[in-house]
Amino acid sequence: MNFTLYNCDLFSFLFSSPTPFHAVANIEGHLQHQGFLRLRENERWQLTKGYAYYLTRDNGAVIAFILGSDEPYEQGFRLLAAHTDSPCLQIKPRSEIKTSSYLQLGVEVYGGSLLAPWFDRDLSMAGRICCETSDGNLQVLLVNFRRPLLTIPSIAIHFDRDANKNGGINQQKHLPPILSQAVDLQFPDFKALLLDQIHQEHPQTAIEEILAFDMFCYDFQEPAYIGAKNELISSSRLDNLLSCHAGMTALGKAERTKNALFFCANHEENGSTSTSGAQSSFLDAVLERIITDPVSRRIALSNSFLVSMDNAHATHPNFMEKIDASHEIHLNKGPVIKLNANQRYATSSLSSAIYKHVCKEAKIVPQEFVMRSDLTCGSTIGPITSARLGVRTVDVGAASLAMHSIREHTGALDPYLFYRTIEQFLKSDAHKKLLS
Repeated sequence: MNFTLYNCDLFSFLFSSPTPFHAVANIEGHLQHQGFLRLRENERWQLTKGYAYYLTRDNGAVIAFILGSDEPYEQGFRLLAAHTDSPCLQIKPRSEIKTSSYLQLGVEVYGGSLLAPWFDRDLSMAGRICCETSDGNLQVLLVNFRRPLLTIPSIAIHFDRDANKNGGINQQKHLPPILSQAVDLQFPDFKALLLDQIHQEHPQTAIEEILAFDMFCYDFQEPAYIGAKNELISSSRLDNLLSCHAGMTALGKAERTKNALFFCANHEENGSTSTSGAQSSFLDAVLERIITDPVSRRIALSNSFLVSMDNAHATHPNFMEKIDASHEIHLNKGPVIKLNANQRYATSSLSSAIYKHVCKEAKIVPQEFVMRSDLTCGSTIGPITSARLGVRTVDVGAASLAMHSIREHTGALDPYLFYRTIEQFLKSDAHKKLLS
């Protein structure tokens, strides 16, 4: 596989995964195609060495693992972790707002989103809907309108002459997108709109009533190459579906001889505290069922290594003062190791050395990111997961610009270069070479 074919698959994954629920569904489909067997938390498991398995929780998180035929559990696991969610606008439960002749939808800001880029975009809507069926059961259905449906118009400069100076956005007042204009004084009913979409996407399901939903706005523009020589990629949700795709693809192609596990958590962008977040019991519960003996499990984790995958900040050419001059990060120059003295990233000198060894095996040279000492650093699920498991961890990711914007950017080579290191990690014994 070359980077062009890899990016083609990545673009398809990005555009077909407008929400964490769709991302997990797509990961499920990929893993099933690769022969992974589905497990359920509410059932007993019968696990066999040499086989691969996966399970989901609350539609937004997935764990997949390979039980290596040639490797005892106590020799450890090659662990991968990423997150499925991205900053966005989430529709409120009682969402309809009728203002003048317009029907708007109330929204909440999900995560730490850059808000200005959401204005004047062609927005669509997707998510999950919890329904009561005609036979009295409850069912969760995914829907994706797959067309421009909403917009948040900017106020004209004539009404706000200081708009380019102030840029103040009131989240309650300024963000509700326009869904419709009244026709013959009649507004569409939002739940009726959702029900019609269910009938289109799930025609065999007899729905009695919509009980609740998790619906999100998303940018309908597809991923694209940009730049004079197509050297850059522009897309929504690169943070962090780029990493989910790399882990999914690498694990799917991995041989069944070595122990490996891939964890995609939800809710990283708002703290990871949920039943499907990195602070949940999900990963611990799965490991406890794979290795039932506590001592054997502790030995296995001590011999394991975790690659926490999340996008990294590239140096912005218009804001050179925001970077540490000794740690410039460039697009198309390889994956980025992220370090922070205050443990906002889980990387240590030990884990950095192991990942660099993997990169050397893959013939790729990594970069190293450190935040300016007078600026606050972001974080990942790496420190949370590392602390819960007591496992050595490195925080790495593909370089990107405009992180947390509705459109983010990376280098055309960066997803594939990053993937190659993850692919090599699942083959490597580099984490076993560190002498104690």
